[in-house]
Amino acid sequence: MHEEVADGTSAPELLVDFIVSLDGYASAEGWPGWWGLEGPEYLRWLEEQPEGAYPALMGANTYRMFSRFTAEAAGVPPDEKSDEEATIGGVAAMPKVVCSSTLREPLALPNTQLVSGDAVAAVANMKRSGTTSIRTMGSLSLCRSLLKAGLVDRFRLVIFPVITGATGQERIYDGYPDVSLEMVDNRTFDGRLQLLEYVPTVLDGPPGGGSSA
Repeated sequence: MHEEVADGTSAPELLVDFIVSLDGYASAEGWPGWWGLEGPEYLRWLEEQPEGAYPALMGANTYRMFSRFTAEAAGVPPDEKSDEEATIGGVAAMPKVVCSSTLREPLALPNTQLVSGDAVAAVANMKRSGTTSIRTMGSLSLCRSLLKAGLVDRFRLVIFPVITGATGQERIYDGYPDVSLEMVDNRTFDGRLQLLEYVPTVLDGPPGGGSSA
């Protein structure tokens, strides 16, 4: 759902993109990547989705994590790599924008632009003056700040059918404002993973302005 600008082209969008457990965690201690539930249909979609060509926007912690994982994956022979290792190995090749006041150039991964100033202002400028849509990768606090600022055009989840109440880490929605969500897409992968995609609208409070008893 792209908004057209005056010359008829589509304005750049910001897509917040998460994989989550049913109870809203981004990861869980002791569980494998994708909670061990990725399947061929989902992996094929990851390779084919047009948003995969968007520059990936992330914060410093996510960037450091991918730097470490990419280095580890580089030492594994191609025929021995898991699906997760192969996907992580591709992060080096994709265009990336990392927002950080602590990282310094030269950066560990190629194809990376460093934004050291205010992340919200930088992303607003990318959307206003850029020509390419962008998507987030991990980076929960950055995504929360961008959503609060009203910069997120699409909010997409792939929900994995697990509840990780005892081991879950990185609760996604903590600290979020109230948000209404208009569904624009949904589908099921491999009979178990559920994609839900929304256009978000940040609310000042509950609809109607009153509080429930």
